[in-house]
Amino acid sequence: MSVISHISEKIGRFFEKGRPLHCFHSLWDAVDTFLLTPAEVTKEGSHIRDAVDMKRIMITVMIALMPALLFGMWNLGYQHYLSVGMETGFWSCFWYGFLKWLPLVIVTYISGLAIEVAFAQWRGHQVAEGFFVTGFIIPLIMPPDVPLWIVAVATAFSVLFAKEVFGGTGYNFLNPALVARAFVFFAYPSVISGDSVWIAESADAVSGATPLALVMNGNMAQMPSFLDMFVGTIPGCIGETSKIAILLGAAVLLFTQVASWRIMLSVVVGGFVTGTLFHTAGVCPVNGWQHLLMGGFLFGAVFMATDPVTATHTKSGKYIYGLLIGVLAIVIRVVNKGYPEGMMLAILLMNIFAPLIDYCVVKVRVKKRKLNISKHRIKL
Repeated sequence: MSVISHISEKIGRFFEKGRPLHCFHSLWDAVDTFLLTPAEVTKEGSHIRDAVDMKRIMITVMIALMPALLFGMWNLGYQHYLSVGMETGFWSCFWYGFLKWLPLVIVTYISGLAIEVAFAQWRGHQVAEGFFVTGFIIPLIMPPDVPLWIVAVATAFSVLFAKEVFGGTGYNFLNPALVARAFVFFAYPSVISGDSVWIAESADAVSGATPLALVMNGNMAQMPSFLDMFVGTIPGCIGETSKIAILLGAAVLLFTQVASWRIMLSVVVGGFVTGTLFHTAGVCPVNGWQHLLMGGFLFGAVFMATDPVTATHTKSGKYIYGLLIGVLAIVIRVVNKGYPEGMMLAILLMNIFAPLIDYCVVKVRVKKRKLNISKHRIKL
């Protein structure tokens, strides 16, 4: 590492103030701090020193996403070859999925980081590591055959209007990855809401329908089995199909304490209870367990709802926040027939109400403490 540090130091001199490449200093700093530990340390004032910083947290989240990504790439190829009636091996399926995923992630990082670097250079700040996770998630929640120019526009829109205008990483109140998906859904609904888009170059529109689309169209006879939905051998976005892979990622996030188990648990409980009530009342043919396994519900509960910036921060608030996300996601699925996937809107809506939930929780706690103090004084 000393050799790499020495090379980095020599190259970094060209990006210093007054040197020819200073206009690209923020870009170089982002690459340098991603590969190496930053040399800057606190010099004055009171600070909490910890081995865990934003870069380590972002890397942990990306590691947790790897099982869903790897399975998703194989499943993308598997669904494609299945739809065209071809039998092929594991590596052929994986390679096909990789070639579909690679352009998506390249376009996402180029379009998003260009705006991030421009704003960082303009403000004289470092490039925050938050977009590395955002850019990693966006391709996982998009249809595999979405046009690349739409991905670029959606990513630029989310970074610019959901993040940078509010001050950058840590100041945004909406999840940027979900904003990108919402932009595509509302601006180009045929790209993301159709049945045949979930399998790249599908030869059979029926085989390309996700379980949620089958329920929306009343084709319950073609619903995949519980095992298929749990393993993930079904059409869908790259990252949302395998529930086993998502649970492995959840285990990593919980073990490292990067994500809140309170939010995850309450989202699942809220979705399961609501789905069970609708099914028992005869309103929806899908039961609570099936709702958890369909669409992006579990992926959203693990990786999107737990975003530490846009979620609630109080312990009680996390339970309320997660519970409402689970309830709203199922309500939107059942009530709004034109939009079978309710997780995206549920999380974005609760992102807006997260500060209010925390405010109410704090106010209630302060009121209770004042009341307890008054009772104690009366006893004395």
